Amino acid sequence: MGRARSFAGAGVSDRIGLWLGAAAGGTSYLCGGRANEMNAVIVGLGSMGFGMGLSLLKGGIETLGVDISKEREAAFREQGGSQTPREEALASADAAVVVVVNAAQSDSVLFGEDGIAARLKPGAVVINSPTVSPAYARETEARLAEMGLLYLDAPISGGSVKAAQGQLSIMASGRPEAFAAARPALDAMAETVFELGDAAGPGSAMKVINQLLAGVHIAAAAEAITFGMTQGVVPAKTVEVISKCAGSSWMFENRGPHIAAGDYTPHSAVEIFVKDLGIVSDIARTARFSAPLTAAALQQFLAAAGAGHGREDDAAVAKIYARNAGLTLPGEE
Repeated sequence: MGRARSFAGAGVSDRIGLWLGAAAGGTSYLCGGRANEMNAVIVGLGSMGFGMGLSLLKGGIETLGVDISKEREAAFREQGGSQTPREEALASADAAVVVVVNAAQSDSVLFGEDGIAARLKPGAVVINSPTVSPAYARETEARLAEMGLLYLDAPISGGSVKAAQGQLSIMASGRPEAFAAARPALDAMAETVFELGDAAGPGSAMKVINQLLAGVHIAAAAEAITFGMTQGVVPAKTVEVISKCAGSSWMFENRGPHIAAGDYTPHSAVEIFVKDLGIVSDIARTARFSAPLTAAALQQFLAAAGAGHGREDDAAVAKIYARNAGLTLPGEE
């Protein structure tokens, strides 16, 4: 059985690729002293990764932020991120936090032509946070072990706001040595760390369970809100009432207001659930497990992506329900 550990005080960049080139030199930027002597690199400064990086800084961990976007890197430095050159920062890093979208990007970051794994010192821990299959997590742990590196299978949940507040939930599994090496970073980034096993795999298994529910709940929320419109109930009133009733869910309460306001600024994009529910479907097929609710939700997200809404907030799945029913959503008048 896994165990949850709570940490006091203290969710993915979709832009990663050939990121490792030369960077401006300089000295490390220290703000207010350091609470510990850990050095970290965080790769992927999207809505989740940027907030996680800020939480590392708040935890007194000198952290270099890396992203395909030089603007995001500069913005992170302005917030107190390390200005140490990349090669030097990687060579001295005790932990590398990887916050990208999928297994392919994780592979590129770790093992690609400019991959970081070959640049990390022996004994450093890779804290890998994208949603991937348990099999991928196990394979990556083994590859890194051959290079003398530790691996923590550490997918995340909580959203961009909690990422910046150091209040994520992390579903983690890995060797005891990996947990020990990662502890200061986990302490800074997470409110709760679920320790789910002493090898990689269970953390990712739990994350895909979470994403199954999250994706189905978002699609169900969109369906309920647009169904209400056919009965003359405006989205804002549905959100107000159902949020206080038994039919509510965290996703309904979080995403429903996006639909009611007509605001599809991406906090988590439609394409994320095309990917994540696709992973659930692939694993279910391998396990010979029927997952009809996953399949139905995935089709709606695919339809939303196909209609050009892939980079909008995942609540934009409501646009498919509205289109099919001839409804006009808030903000589309």
